Amino acid sequence: MTRKSNASGRQPSLLIDSEVARQIRQHAHSSTKAEICGVLIGQDRDSVIKVEASIPGVNAEEAGAHVTFTQDTWEHIYKIKDKEFPHERIVGWYHSHPGFGVFLSEHDTFIHKNFFSSPGQVAWVVDPLSDEEGCFGWVGGRIERLTQIAVVDQRGGERADESSRPEPTFSADYRDEDEDIPYQSKLVDTSGEISNSNSLQHLVWTIFSYLTAILVGVLVAWYVFPRVELVPVPVDPRTGQPLIGFSDDPRVAGAPHHETESGTDLKARDGKANQNPPQPDQGGSGTKGDNGQPK
Repeated sequence: MTRKSNASGRQPSLLIDSEVARQIRQHAHSSTKAEICGVLIGQDRDSVIKVEASIPGVNAEEAGAHVTFTQDTWEHIYKIKDKEFPHERIVGWYHSHPGFGVFLSEHDTFIHKNFFSSPGQVAWVVDPLSDEEGCFGWVGGRIERLTQIAVVDQRGGERADESSRPEPTFSADYRDEDEDIPYQSKLVDTSGEISNSNSLQHLVWTIFSYLTAILVGVLVAWYVFPRVELVPVPVDPRTGQPLIGFSDDPRVAGAPHHETESGTDLKARDGKANQNPPQPDQGGSGTKGDNGQPK
């Protein structure tokens, strides 16, 4: 198939073997962080591209966002092709887009235009994270995503009873998935949690006991032992003696009341005493007569 035969703008039809598609997916899933690549082997006749095998690209420059065929990669590819597929041709290439989706980047387009420029060559893209697949090919001199893709099973048409394979057998310990399995409770070792809980409870109880004992002791001491009370008593600033009669405390006010005499009262009382001195007794016996004269 030449570029001139596909100049009408009609898309080619792609037939890919189911085993080849499985191998490409398996290769893509082997590296979910970096792109992988390989080539497609098959035939190209009458606008129908048949993909019958694939060769992984060994020693390719693989990165997270692009992949490049190196000289070692091409040497490995042609070595495998000449040995295992001498009558087939390279009908395209495949690579992965882990987490990017199905499309051709600028780098991918450069590879397709320079290494797979024949109208009968396609680019298969697979995203291993989303399991999305797609194929791009030459349509009227430009690259488009193909709409006519078919997966072919080479073993199709085989009668169901031709294999004569027996049913698989299982051991006696096998249980059917739909069989009811009695529920068995799983014992969980919670000794450590119980021990920690008991220790915390013991600590709280000990603290509470000590606080209770202290409170009871304070209450007993308050009601049993005598208490010292301070009572304010006024004091004479000159003599330093307490003025009990002027106390504001009712208990002190109930004591015998003695009025203190001021200095003026004491002087008046002393002067009166000096004006009326006592008279001496003139009698011998100290007795008076009727007239108070000695006989």
